[in-house]
Amino acid sequence: MFKKILFATSASPACDNAAKVSFDLAQKNNAKLYALHVLGVPSRGFSHTVTDLRTGEEEIVDADYRDWVMEELKTTYATQLAESENTALELAVGVPATEILRFARKEGVDLIVMGANTRDDDPESARSRSIVGRTMEKVARLAKCPVLIVNRPCTTCWKLFSNIVYCTDFSPAADTAFEFARTTAEEIGAKLNIFHAFDINNSKLGLFPSQNDIERQLEAAQKKIDERYVSKLTGYDNYDVEIWEGTPYVEILKFAREKQADLIIMAHHTAEVPAEDAELGSTIEQVVVRSACPVASVSRA
Repeated sequence: MFKKILFATSASPACDNAAKVSFDLAQKNNAKLYALHVLGVPSRGFSHTVTDLRTGEEEIVDADYRDWVMEELKTTYATQLAESENTALELAVGVPATEILRFARKEGVDLIVMGANTRDDDPESARSRSIVGRTMEKVARLAKCPVLIVNRPCTTCWKLFSNIVYCTDFSPAADTAFEFARTTAEEIGAKLNIFHAFDINNSKLGLFPSQNDIERQLEAAQKKIDERYVSKLTGYDNYDVEIWEGTPYVEILKFAREKQADLIIMAHHTAEVPAEDAELGSTIEQVVVRSACPVASVSRA
């Protein structure tokens, strides 16, 4: 499924869950794994001094400093590296999002894996879990490949995604995300759950839509799913379709939990604007910070 995977890490505890998923995916797919750590932002123009992103202190980027950081990475991921034969540890200097995107483009990676944020807070704290980092947001918006966001330990996936939830609002971006969901499910033989949440709080039916109005909306959504998605699953019958009403991100999380999903796939945004100009959608942002499983953000075909 994947030949080259990029794991972007700050080497902090906030990235531990993303690290496990990255190494497991690479091992399962016999893929090349790049673990990239950005040392820091140059302090003054083109100087060799950087502000370390973890400590906030100024460091001289010489051979000794690079060697020290590399040893730190090897120590942090010693267990995973011992079981991995095709992993390269990489260092870069600059703005993290820029360097991650540059490296992904240069190596032609198929997937970027990262945490929802890179804070040094306890990754299990409510404060840490409720923040989507600026680096992740920018990478998800501009990356040419899907970005897998891991915010919590994945208790249902072990070297394989077997139960995928694809969420759609019928936007063009969601249609693009479906192609990735379909390809992924068919490639690894996973169950594909196609899900739509009809937003009763943002509908044109007024504040208190009747049950007849809701049922008509659900029927219309079922027709769209059949025409847009089910029609493309010829020869693949390991799928299911469900439509619920409510607040989209709440219903998505409930549905994923009920199905014991190990991967959620969504569009990065819903607005009909160029991907590079779109902000991270409010629904996927809420899903990312609350989901018990990894979330794949897709912004381009």
